[in-house]
Amino acid sequence: MANNSNLANAKNKKNDEFYTQITDIEEELRHYKKHFKDKIILCNCDDPYESNFFKYFAINFNHLGLKKLIATCYDNSPVVYTQMNFFGENSLSEYI
Repeated sequence: MANNSNLANAKNKKNDEFYTQITDIEEELRHYKKHFKDKIILCNCDDPYESNFFKYFAINFNHLGLKKLIATCYDNSPVVYTQMNFFGENSLSEYI
């Protein structure tokens, strides 16, 4: 069995939060740009503020020609308001 110290360390620390890298998402989804035009994207993620899929679609919303982007989560995000602001200067509460 191959030695993977990152996975072994995560197992020992009980940290199972592994996320798909945004570079991997970009590399794969660039082949499907034409399929996203005028579509509604639903990201069923644990936390849209930490989801690289949500970030990819939010950053590329106009470039992909999306109609709407929807994200779901179960609980409040511990990083809300600490990362990129998708809503300009307005607070998120105005959109909820």
